[in-house]
Amino acid sequence: MTSTSAVFSALAPYGWDEAWADAFAPYAADGLLPGRVVRVDRGQCDIVTADGTVRADTEFVVPRDPMKVVCTGDWVAVDPGGDPRYVRAYLPRRTAFVRSTSSKRSEGQILAANVDHAVVAVSLALELDLGRVERFLALAWESGAQPVVVLTKADLVPDPVTLAHLVQDVETSAPGVPVLTVSALHGDGLDVLVALVGSGTSVLLGQSGAGKSTLANALVGADVMDVRAARDVDGKGRHTTTTRNLLALPSGGVLIDTPGLRGVGLFDAETGVGQVFSEIEELAGGCRFHDCAHETEPGCAVRSAVENGELPERRLESYRKLMRENQWIVAKTDARVRAELRRDWKRKGAEGRAAMQAKRGRWK
Repeated sequence: MTSTSAVFSALAPYGWDEAWADAFAPYAADGLLPGRVVRVDRGQCDIVTADGTVRADTEFVVPRDPMKVVCTGDWVAVDPGGDPRYVRAYLPRRTAFVRSTSSKRSEGQILAANVDHAVVAVSLALELDLGRVERFLALAWESGAQPVVVLTKADLVPDPVTLAHLVQDVETSAPGVPVLTVSALHGDGLDVLVALVGSGTSVLLGQSGAGKSTLANALVGADVMDVRAARDVDGKGRHTTTTRNLLALPSGGVLIDTPGLRGVGLFDAETGVGQVFSEIEELAGGCRFHDCAHETEPGCAVRSAVENGELPERRLESYRKLMRENQWIVAKTDARVRAELRRDWKRKGAEGRAAMQAKRGRWK
């Protein structure tokens, strides 16, 4: 049986610590082997253990709930030997990056587990989509990880003034989040990113063509991920990464690279949305009504900030959109929330009809 010191020596580069060892103790007593999932593919996964990387089947872990399947980043208890090997359990997750699935059942899909930093890659080869950045950040905050925005392909914006304006636009949309500019091609800005992700586990997120694989290769210091050129017409790339892969970084820390995400639907992420739009949440404290929707209500501090130029109209619209989407997702699985939304819709409908009747009365 592998000694405790050997386990620490082999797994420490992947994030193993005393707390994980304590959580694993009951499984160790059963003779199971600890390891971290570095890749999942069609019901099987690659696991790094003190005995090397092993392949194991995940069928013993509840497969029907997308939130309970084994995923990249999980710490698991695996059979010490045999063919086939099986994952018997995964340890309670410290954090989890979750999005909603495309199914009509509004299930959550876990993309990565036990993540400390969520690195959102945004390509400067395209016009900035600040709404999409805010969406990624809401999921990142909700996961429990610290978000980081990395503006990739900075070499395509040679004018420093233009680059500074782009950074400022993103910083306005990402309060409390570090915003870095990086050119993986030339190595510019990589030292700052390496220092930031040099401890703990980081997950790399973004659309296809955002330069994630190039960035992953630069951080690892080797061509471990396939890279293809983005299309000139729209800057989008093919899915060069098709699975989520966990990679140990030579400078310390662990990186989970992910496929390009076309859909990033929210999944019960109200806290995350509030964090992204913290200035709106703060302004809302000054509204006359505690349930103010920041639309036409009198004494709305948020609308007042928009009218005074203190708050961009785009930020408020984005906030409303994400809050509505999150309410809809939650309502599909929570009867109480559905009832509250129906009451709210009826109240607003009645107020709208009363306002129209009042106008008609004035026109007569």
